[in-house]
Amino acid sequence: MNIAQLKAFKESGEKITCLTAYDASFAKLFDECGVDMILVGDSLGNVIQGGENTLAVSMNDMIYHTKNVAKTCQKALLIADMPYQSYDSAEQTLDNAKLLIDAGAQMVKFEGGHEHEASFKILQDNNIAVCGHLGLQPQSVLEMGGYKVQGRDEVSANQIIEDAKLLESWGVAVLVLECIPSDLAKKVSQSLSIPTIGIGAGVDCDGQVLVSYDMLGINTSNMPKFVKNFLTDNCDIKGAVNAFIKAVKDQSFPTGEHSY
Repeated sequence: MNIAQLKAFKESGEKITCLTAYDASFAKLFDECGVDMILVGDSLGNVIQGGENTLAVSMNDMIYHTKNVAKTCQKALLIADMPYQSYDSAEQTLDNAKLLIDAGAQMVKFEGGHEHEASFKILQDNNIAVCGHLGLQPQSVLEMGGYKVQGRDEVSANQIIEDAKLLESWGVAVLVLECIPSDLAKKVSQSLSIPTIGIGAGVDCDGQVLVSYDMLGINTSNMPKFVKNFLTDNCDIKGAVNAFIKAVKDQSFPTGEHSY
């Protein structure tokens, strides 16, 4: 999978699938099932390290897990998260992004909009592919006052739309939209030529991502409404992953009950 293929999916209306992976075994299974993108997420701070949030995840953590996933990820586009405080300046962003690319990532992802203009632009200038992340930003959960739906009022909704357009103009190739109203996500998706990947953002995004540990029912505490356990109706992990792919592709997931 490459960026041009993702854009072709958006243009044709085929939905894009993405799951998180943190090790070689899960990455191999997801890849063989045909997941379009694999994200080495800083969500490992929650599901691997047992933290309350993602803020303690380090660059060394991300490099280690990215290397493991890259060993068995053959077809899916491999994205790696840049962890908290790893992109505070343009120079720092470039140095850390290069480390993740060297570890095997094809694209890096970090959170935020206009406030990170220099970081987005330096990666664009150095031909490093970037996935943006707007809406609920887990690395800013303390500033946001918890895990709350974003973009509910006109001012914040307009800021998300404005940031999305800015990110596209700065070369961002894919955009994750997390925990925003489905009608806002639809508006953002329709205003961009790059694919949007939703998580708690409704069915009208160009694709869907879930944390694999949530999708498989491994993580059972404080589950947000956008999560669906695909293992419940399937006898094994491979069956659950195939069911997730099918549900995203045929747009039977997410439903209204998984959206805001």
